[in-house]
Amino acid sequence: MIELVEVSPRDGLQNEPVTLPVDSKVALIERAIAAGARRLEVASFVRPDAVPQMAGAEEVVARLRPGAARYIGLVLNKRGALRALDTNVDEVGFVCVASDTFGMRNQRQTSEQSLAEACDVLNLLRSEKRDAHAMIAVAWGCPFEGPTPRNQVLAMARKLAEAGSLEIGLADTIGVARPSEVEELTRLVKEAVAPLPVRVHLHDTRGMGVANALAAIRGGASILDAAIGGTGGCPFAPGAAGNLATEDLAYALGTDFEIDLDALIDTALWLNGELSRDRVSALVRARMSGGC
Repeated sequence: MIELVEVSPRDGLQNEPVTLPVDSKVALIERAIAAGARRLEVASFVRPDAVPQMAGAEEVVARLRPGAARYIGLVLNKRGALRALDTNVDEVGFVCVASDTFGMRNQRQTSEQSLAEACDVLNLLRSEKRDAHAMIAVAWGCPFEGPTPRNQVLAMARKLAEAGSLEIGLADTIGVARPSEVEELTRLVKEAVAPLPVRVHLHDTRGMGVANALAAIRGGASILDAAIGGTGGCPFAPGAAGNLATEDLAYALGTDFEIDLDALIDTALWLNGELSRDRVSALVRARMSGGC
């Protein structure tokens, strides 16, 4: 079985022009759980003035049903980690960056600095007995520096593994990767950090989301991120379109996901209304045309 991490409540909302109220954020999480999601990114503990769509993180977490799913809170620095520790999130995720230029724009840190902070935060969370993992952003390509050297990603992955990350995440932040590249890097990282699982986060910028997900599985990934309705993007990455849609991934994998496709599609349509937008995934288009 491939594990799904539903990221629509966090990465799916952070780049939308409409900022949802806490009620709608909680409703989205509950809808995702009802559809079968069991591990979700539910909040980002970042400055609301920098990412206003993520305001109210503590209130969102406080209103979630304990034990209904595994809840992840994202942080970018130690300050965010301390905020997360004051909540009941089950797990804390950290994003470090494989590109200096993107790192400076996203976290005001070079790649080396973001890796060092990730390791410090992982050690802090481990000392607090809180599960934590790290994701490497722009693992395949940066909007400012172009293709990311594989050796850079591998070196970062090894250090994160040594620091105690529960898994190693690879993010195609701007959706630039091709299937052959996804398979190759995933395999190399899997070999470098075994027996840790590898998680892959994909954007569908060039329509390669599903193909890249299948390539990641061939490369050894056992955890995939996706967002209901294909929502998402990064406010600091020009050209970062929406995430791979959960409903498209679920359809491609069939029985490998125990998830309710109809409920996902219904939620995608509901979310469009909440966000005053009309973005549609392949499965939503099929439903609207009468084919699903």
